Amino acid sequence: GSELSGIKRKLFFWAITVGEKYEPYGANGWWYELQLKIARKLIFSKWKEGLGGRLDLIVNGSAAMQHRLLRIFAAAEIYIMEGYGLTETSPVISVNDLRNNGFRIGTVGHVINNVEVKIAADGEILCKGPNVMMGYYKDAQLTAEAIVDGYFHTGDIGEIDNDGFLKITDRKKEMFKTSGGKYIAPQLLENAMKQSRFIEQIMVIGEGEKMPAAFIQPNFAFIKEWAAIHKIDIGTTTAEISKNPQVIERIQQEVETINEKFGHWEKIKRFELTPDVWSIEGGHLTPTLKLKRKVVKELYKDLYQKIYA
Repeated sequence: GSELSGIKRKLFFWAITVGEKYEPYGANGWWYELQLKIARKLIFSKWKEGLGGRLDLIVNGSAAMQHRLLRIFAAAEIYIMEGYGLTETSPVISVNDLRNNGFRIGTVGHVINNVEVKIAADGEILCKGPNVMMGYYKDAQLTAEAIVDGYFHTGDIGEIDNDGFLKITDRKKEMFKTSGGKYIAPQLLENAMKQSRFIEQIMVIGEGEKMPAAFIQPNFAFIKEWAAIHKIDIGTTTAEISKNPQVIERIQQEVETINEKFGHWEKIKRFELTPDVWSIEGGHLTPTLKLKRKVVKELYKDLYQKIYA
């Protein structure tokens, strides 16, 4: 889209803007649906055509997706249905479904048939059903810890809304307290921050500290485009970009805007940009693209000291 010019470029990014506001089942009203129809005809149909013309639906799991991407691809009639489960639950617990109003962005859908889910007092998701494993092989102690009264303890924190949609808010072991005793759910903050096109990866830190902060890997490709459009010299290497004052200031604006969605104790007060592209090979991410939090913290211990020293 950035490589286009003139009216084609304007139409492309207008369609993206329309897509970012997408809600399923015509919830935005007739005027939005009319704009969506035009965007699909002029722009999004070309996406589907470029992918072979028959790609209608994808099921996604393992890690949370940006809501922005879910909306844009749904607007393009390439629906991404987020689901949830673990290896120990064979592996599905819940999944979004286009049928019968079963698709809600920001959730992992309804619990599947014959499976029971309840939320423990501490917010942990507990699962019971024929999909739950018999136990861990030759490890009775670990099995007894994981399965209590027939319910498998997932280790994930979540909630079920009034319409029965399950929402994952964090990993139980990843939540932490600040020195002031306030609980922080890092994934909630991280998923919100990654809605920004300037932020590729982010890890919220601050256990035992006076405030939450973050390491941020900028979206280097997008920032280069942004800098070219605005005629800003940000350098050529990732190290130069991550230290550029104008880049830092622009990301500060993004962080402050998204911070408004959270309580004052949750807001990210400081951040440092990392010069690397976070990857599986670099040790930042697992093969399923989850953060290796201990590794990332160790990799950037100098930045940690800079934030909290």
